[in-house]
Amino acid sequence: MADTNNIRAEILSNANRVVIKLGTAVLMKEEGGIALSRFYSFVEDIAGLIHSGKQVLVVTSGAIGLGVKSLGLQRRPKELPGKQACAAVGQGRLMALYSDAFADMDVVTAQVLLTEDDFANRKRYLNLRSTINMLLEFKALPIINENDTVATAELEALDGTPKKVNFGDNDKLSALVASKVEADLLVILTDVEGLYTANPRTDKDARLIPLVDQVTPELESQLSGDARTTAGSQVGRGGMKTKLEAARVATHSGCATIIAGGKEPGIISKIFDGEEKGTIFLPGNSMTGKLRWIAYATTVSAALLVNDGARDALVKRKASLLPAGVVKVQGQFERGDVVSIVDSAGKEFARGIVNYSSSEAQQISGKHSEVINKMIEHPNYDALVTRDNLAILDA
Repeated sequence: MADTNNIRAEILSNANRVVIKLGTAVLMKEEGGIALSRFYSFVEDIAGLIHSGKQVLVVTSGAIGLGVKSLGLQRRPKELPGKQACAAVGQGRLMALYSDAFADMDVVTAQVLLTEDDFANRKRYLNLRSTINMLLEFKALPIINENDTVATAELEALDGTPKKVNFGDNDKLSALVASKVEADLLVILTDVEGLYTANPRTDKDARLIPLVDQVTPELESQLSGDARTTAGSQVGRGGMKTKLEAARVATHSGCATIIAGGKEPGIISKIFDGEEKGTIFLPGNSMTGKLRWIAYATTVSAALLVNDGARDALVKRKASLLPAGVVKVQGQFERGDVVSIVDSAGKEFARGIVNYSSSEAQQISGKHSEVINKMIEHPNYDALVTRDNLAILDA
C-alpha cells in the first residue's frame, strides 16, 4: 500500500498537463438534465488546478442527454438522425453551462468539436495539436467533445462487416487527446470507483484494484467480459471495457491514467490531494509523435497478414516488414496509407505506413525483395513497411 501511495504521489506531483474526462453518467441525472451540484464541483476543482499552474483539458459528454431533455423527449433516440438532432440542440446548451461556470472562476473556455477524421488525417492532426497547444499557452481551457452532429463515417471492417467510426462515449477520444497533446495524466471519471476484480454490483467479493502496471490483452480479456463491463448508468454509452481500452492507449503513449468514481463529492481535489481514489494505470515507454499517430490516431480498413518469422523480426529484432513475410493482403490501400499488421492467429500487433498499394503488395507478397524492381513499375523501397514507419501495439 505504501508503494502504491508513493507511486501515485510521484505521478500526481509531476503531472503538469492533465486531461479530465467527464462522462454522461457523472454529469447527468438519471431522470435527465445536468446534475448541477456535481457539475459545479467539477468546475471549481478544475479551476483550482488551472490556477495552481497545471494545464488542463476537459473531454466532456452530455450533449445528446441535454438535447433529449431540452426537446422534451421521453427517451434517447435509437436512430442516428435522432441522436444527431439531440446533439445539435444540446451541444450549445452544454457549452454555455461550461462557459458561464468557468467565467465565474476567471477561466476562459474554448469549444473543440472533433471527429475521427481529425485524427486520421495527419495534416489535420498536426494542426489540431498546434491549436490546442496555443490555447493552453493562452491559459484557456479546451472543452472537447465528439462532433456527434456530423460524426457519421462508416468503414468496412476487416471481416467485411461495417463498423462505426466514432469515439464510443468519449473514452477513446480522451485517450487520443491525451496521447496527442503528450499529457502526463488522464483522469476518467465514471459511476464506479475504479477497476474491480469482478462486477461489484453482482459480486460481493469484488475488490478494487488500486494499481495496474500494464494493460495487457490478458487483463482486458479477464476483466472486460459482459458481466463486468457495465458502468451502471442507463444514460451513458460506454462501460469498463471502453475505459480499459482508453487506459491502454494512454499508457502506451506514456501517459498515466486514473479511473475513479465521479459521483463522490470533491473527487478531483481528493485525487490531486493524494487520496488513494480509483485505479491508477502506470505509464509505459512513450512513442514518438509520429508513431503515436500511426498506432492510435488513424482509421484503418486494411491489413497485411504475416507469418511467425516476420512477426518475430518486427517485434524482437526491430526489423522492417519485407514482402517475403506477408502471407495475405486484405482490403484496399494506396501508397502512404496506414494498415494493420496481423499475425497468424489473427491478432493485430502492429500498424504501419505502407510503401506500396494493395495491388502492388499482392504481386510481391511472399517473394524476396529483389523481385520488386522486376514486378513494380515505380519501386521505391525494398520493404513493404520500413521500421521508422512501424508502430508495435502489443508484443
